[in-house]
Amino acid sequence: MNGIFKDKNSARNYVWQRLETEFFALEPFPVWNRIPNFKGAEAAARKLFRLEPWSSASSLKIGPDSALAYVRVEALRRGIKVYVPTPRLAGAFMLLDPEKIVAEQIVHASARENFAEYSKAVGLSDLPHFDGIVAGSVAVTKDGRRAGKGAGYSDLEFALLRELGHSPVPVATIVHEAQIVEGFPVETTDQRLHSIATPSSVWLTGVDLKDAPSQIEWSLIDRDIIASMPPLQEIYELAKQKNN
Repeated sequence: MNGIFKDKNSARNYVWQRLETEFFALEPFPVWNRIPNFKGAEAAARKLFRLEPWSSASSLKIGPDSALAYVRVEALRRGIKVYVPTPRLAGAFMLLDPEKIVAEQIVHASARENFAEYSKAVGLSDLPHFDGIVAGSVAVTKDGRRAGKGAGYSDLEFALLRELGHSPVPVATIVHEAQIVEGFPVETTDQRLHSIATPSSVWLTGVDLKDAPSQIEWSLIDRDIIASMPPLQEIYELAKQKNN
């Protein structure tokens, strides 16, 4: 495990380089500037579901990343409804409903390129209160810090749910052991990780839900970015109405 990094980007670059040079990464390539897929992701996904709330969940929000495909597979096999945000928040959430997908199709349906065939669009007002969230990660620390690919979509999605009145729920991730670093700075908008699973182990980080972000920091988001994400635009308009 490497040392403490001065910023998230340094941690990301270290992880991307190591996954590539030590051949831990899987398609899609290149691993740079994306949530990396990795060898052992299936084993890590199975380990995650040994813990609560994942093992007894009825609905989960799971990121669209290729690295999380086996998490989606494992959830559907357990009869858990899987809600996937549209990449880059470009549209509605997608529901993969285990009652509508036969067992033989679960692996195929869980692949990102097949969402359109097997999912149903769900608007913000129809989203359930999830039992948990699984987010893709580039670099993590054992105490629950998370660095995504740098665009901030996953953190925005968490804050978006909070703006809708949803209670904070545990957030988990799966990573290769090479993605674990000692430390990097965190921000107030970061969602912290409650559970982390690797191909060889799984643990609770000790993160307290009371420290989770409670709202969107609108001052940090460019108006053009808001306009490019319909769900975010919808919440922004609602927030303006409340303040008027």
